[in-house]
Amino acid sequence: MKDFKQQRPFCDINVAADFILSGGIGGVPTETVYGLACDATNESAVRKIFSAKGRPFIDPLIVHVCDMEMAESVAHFSDDAKKLAEKFWAGPLTMILPKKDCIGDIVTAGFDTVAVRMPSHPMMLELIRKSGKPISAPSANPFGYVSPTTAEHVREQLGDKIDFIVDGGECKCGVESTIVMMTSTPKKLLRPGPISAQEIESVLGEELDKTPKKNEAHPQAPGMLKSHYSPKSRLTLFENPEEIPSSFSGEIIFFKRPENPQSNHYWLSENGNPQESARNLFALLRKLDKISQNGFYCQKAPNTDIGVAINDRLARAETKFDK
Repeated sequence: MKDFKQQRPFCDINVAADFILSGGIGGVPTETVYGLACDATNESAVRKIFSAKGRPFIDPLIVHVCDMEMAESVAHFSDDAKKLAEKFWAGPLTMILPKKDCIGDIVTAGFDTVAVRMPSHPMMLELIRKSGKPISAPSANPFGYVSPTTAEHVREQLGDKIDFIVDGGECKCGVESTIVMMTSTPKKLLRPGPISAQEIESVLGEELDKTPKKNEAHPQAPGMLKSHYSPKSRLTLFENPEEIPSSFSGEIIFFKRPENPQSNHYWLSENGNPQESARNLFALLRKLDKISQNGFYCQKAPNTDIGVAINDRLARAETKFDK
């Protein structure tokens, strides 16, 4: 018989808030992916997050807030940061800002900066308000694996290691938030996401550094490791179908539905819609990972807007198999 926690019923926000206040951890919905949540000001709770995920302590966490008052209680905001918050919050934008003392070094991996965002998912916002706590919430999956976009994904992989799960439906975006380093000159795009670099630049009136140097030993933000978001089965990327060996018999993921799909063909979107493709990406990778015998090929997205984020996640997933 499976452990009870693996069959754990989903709970409501009031129960989840009680767990947060008592130092518990659990799966929560955001508009990007499901997060593994705890009170960001409770060091022992934060340690549980790292333990449940198998996440290295060198990888900092994002702190989620419900309003600007809470945001300014955890970080120092420049005028430019306030401009971006006014334009893109609540939403899938994370800013790296100078931290305040209430956020411990365990959350920030020892940096004097903290990653902050205000999610737009109503259930996540309600949880933050009811608990009255800023919430650390990295993706609710084993470290390095494909991020979860449904509550069932969380229960499948972490149900025996966490205290609660809130079911908020399928995630709207499907890929993690855009991350911008606000403390450097020029400001840096550390992770592409649903909000494009061009949208951010139009608000700031300046260009971002879109090719910042990465420090694998001590990344400045979540999701910056070279290998990440990886299925267990071998993933190989392609642009044109002609790149796939004729002898390959495994599953093939296309950006949009092929004209004459075969039994081993899958697609991220019927008509190549980038937002739909992003929303379906991780769920499809998980599905094929369960059935794949020979690995699978996945077509790159057009490298614009959210397609940049899709390709970033796919490239990191592919890199795992280059080692």
